[in-house]
This record gives sequence, C-alpha cells and structure tokens, in this order.
Amino acid sequence: MSQVRIIPCLDMVSGRVVKGKKFENIVDVNSPDVLAQYYCESGADEIVFYDINASIEGRKTDLEYITKIASKTNIPFCVGGGISSIEDIERCIKAGADKVSINSAAIKNPDLIKEAATKFGSKSIVLAIDVKKNKESSWNVYLKGGKEDTGLDAIKWTKKIIHLGAGEIVVNSIDGDGTKEGYDIELLKKIKSTVNVPVIASGGAGSFKDFYDAIKLAKVDGVLAASVFHFAEIKIHDLKRYLKDRGISVIY
Repeated sequence: MSQVRIIPCLDMVSGRVVKGKKFENIVDVNSPDVLAQYYCESGADEIVFYDINASIEGRKTDLEYITKIASKTNIPFCVGGGISSIEDIERCIKAGADKVSINSAAIKNPDLIKEAATKFGSKSIVLAIDVKKNKESSWNVYLKGGKEDTGLDAIKWTKKIIHLGAGEIVVNSIDGDGTKEGYDIELLKKIKSTVNVPVIASGGAGSFKDFYDAIKLAKVDGVLAASVFHFAEIKIHDLKRYLKDRGISVIY
C-alpha cells in the first residue's frame, strides 16, 4: 500500500472555519489562515478548504482566503465551493490551490470534469460527493449542504465521473459527519472497488481506530477529518505514530 495521507478539512462560512454535525448545529472554530499554518506545523499531508456556502449562495469561491492559505502553507491544498467553470478552476489555481474539488457543478454539467481534466490534468481535479444511505441500503448523492437529494446512486455516479477524468474522490458520509462514530466502511469499500483513483474517506472520525479501520478495511488512500483535529482531540503526529506502529505506511 502507498503512503496514506492525513488531511484536515477547513469548512468556511463568512470568513471563519466552522464545524457542525450532519451539516447542522454549526459552531465557530478559528480563522482559515491560522489553522492552515497550524496544520502545516502539525504534520498534515494536505489541507482541504471548502467555502461551504458559495454554491448555496450562488457566488464564486472567496479567492482572498485561498491566497491567505497559500501564503501560510508549504503542503498541497485543495479548494472547493462555488466552482462551476473552467475560469473558476483557473482562478483558484492561480491563487495558489494545487487541486480543486467539484461537487454540484459536476452534477449540473458532467462534461466540466472532462474539460477540466484535459486542461489542468486529472490530478488537479477532485470529485467530492456528499452521500446519505437510503431505505434500500444504498447511497444517494446530496447537494446544498445535505438538503437536496439528487436521486443519483453514489456508486454509479462516482464511476461515471471518474471515467470522465477526475483524478481523486472525497467521499463524505452525511450520516457520519461530526458524529465521531467512525467512517462508513461499507460505502468506502464499494467505492474503492469501483474506481482506480485515490479515495479519501470523510465523515465520522472520532478515534485513532476509526482512521485505522478506514485504511485497513476499506483500503482508502487518505483520511480526512475536521473537529477531532480542530479541537486537538487527536494530534496528527500522534495519529501518524499510532498508524505506523500498526503497519500503516504514513508520510513523515
């Protein structure tokens, strides 16, 4: 297995990093540039930054904060939220982002993924999906902060978009988001067996074992988390030590 990436996630609203539970009960955490610098010094392998209200509010990603984060980091970072065109992607990359994360725009215009991958390379284009389990024990893709059910089957949708050229996927379980009850291993296993690009687990990390289980059982390529890192419940250096002691290859 290749080295697994440990990735903190910064969800921003009105210029502040926030965190909620199942996309609700949002609380303030800190400023994005302060946290970005902290994570660079704490052993993070990448940072994911989401301007989470951009698409809902019908606006573009806030480039000011991308520039601030880029000035405070020496590790790769990915930007999402409000990205709906080739021009948006280009602006984010010029502002300092290494990758862009596309969610709702891919649903409205799947060909954007193909065009973006051709222009910027697949490694710069990340598909992000927010999913909930349905009554049939499969998973649907959701938009607008988990409020709008697209009716799309998560597994089929992932396969389609990866085929169009996305070079990575972040799989976020809305059911697990902020609960600290563990990642959705079943979902991750299904997606990992469907695609041949890196899969990043998101939604539910609450303990060292949760990270280990996602890596060991679902074979994910990276583990993303927010609150356990933001509130120093788990420190990244300690997590890497824990994983290494159990035979997981991590980046030092």
